[in-house]
Amino acid sequence: MTALTVHQFPCLGDNYGYLIHDEENDLTAAIDTPEASKIEEALKEKGWKLTHILNTHHHFDHAGGNEELKRKWGCVIVGSKSDAARIPGIDEQVGDGDIYTFGNHKAKVLDVSGHTQGHIAYYFEADRILFSGDALFALGCGRLFEGSPEQMWTSLQKLIALPDDTTVYCAHEYTQSNARFALTVEPQNSELQARAKVIDDLRSANKPTVPSNLGVEKRTNPFLRPMSSDLQETLGMTAAPLVEVFAETRLRKDNF
Repeated sequence: MTALTVHQFPCLGDNYGYLIHDEENDLTAAIDTPEASKIEEALKEKGWKLTHILNTHHHFDHAGGNEELKRKWGCVIVGSKSDAARIPGIDEQVGDGDIYTFGNHKAKVLDVSGHTQGHIAYYFEADRILFSGDALFALGCGRLFEGSPEQMWTSLQKLIALPDDTTVYCAHEYTQSNARFALTVEPQNSELQARAKVIDDLRSANKPTVPSNLGVEKRTNPFLRPMSSDLQETLGMTAAPLVEVFAETRLRKDNF
């Protein structure tokens, strides 16, 4: 089986668009639709035809191009069954634990609600690829617009359980500011310190910091690390329940 091809490109101010391509079946999906014109440019560049849209959640910078692209391409739009009413043009509904077949590739659907209700992520196990939308960022996680800290921590634990060699394609270039915050809550983390320097170098050269590696995220992303004794000590929450440590970390990021 040919590996899944991923093409990444910038959209809007700080979004990333993704096209995934199954060469053997000539299928191409957009992971969300932040900017239809940029997706069209990417399709033309690659010589691909859009057959699918896989939505993570309903926000305009993720689903705003759905209907325009569907009118042109007649593509199949896939989204969360628990948020179907807010996914423009949805054709196929999927939920937590479902397996979505995309040509020769299979994506496990994970409900990662918290940023929004009904937010889903797509994990292509054979390819070790995760499309996390706004649930998990490089060194961050989504702001809790609709969910509770308990719900978001439950969601993130599903991602923590994935293999360390998973490549994480998140939806935004937020990594530099996330790194600055992470250093305020776990300044003792030497790997985080080194990663922040690499991120600064990448951004000064106008290079992307995405995708990232899930194993690195587990070791440096404070939102995946409420169990860290150093982070707990910095927050003054030694031995507190993990969900409370997560909630405090998220609150501090909101006010950072």
